[in-house]
Amino acid sequence: MLEEGPCSLASLEFNKAKYQPNISAFLALCGRNYAYILKWLPNDSVNASWLVQGEFGILAVSVVENTKYTQLVEISRDVPQSFFLNPPKVLVRIYHDAQLAEVLTSRQICHLKPVYNYPNSDMHQIDEKYRINAFLEELLKIGCHPMGSMDLTQQ
Repeated sequence: MLEEGPCSLASLEFNKAKYQPNISAFLALCGRNYAYILKWLPNDSVNASWLVQGEFGILAVSVVENTKYTQLVEISRDVPQSFFLNPPKVLVRIYHDAQLAEVLTSRQICHLKPVYNYPNSDMHQIDEKYRINAFLEELLKIGCHPMGSMDLTQQ
């Protein structure tokens, strides 16, 4: 039988506030990601691939799709081969009209939902979409002070 009172199990389940995503913080994050990507993104390349070498490593970038107002870009970083660690890889939609860059998929997640129920069988956080876009920001900081770029399309 459940005890009644402010600290009982029953009251904790009912008093838990529903998660509300902070849309303005998410859009600000996507705006910062757009600004980072824009520093080294070519204007009209389709199926172009290149490396961006920064102070903290090298990013491999390829333009997958290019339309009038958007681009689809794949960004990855090679890390030493490990049994436990997959190299980071994200597919990013760049909205030039809105000046935003948003992660559509990552290596582990094929389709990002805005909010996940928690707990869930895939062990995603409630704010997984925000966290992956924040990870993209950290990944893009590698190339924010480029030391050089190498075009991979001419090989």
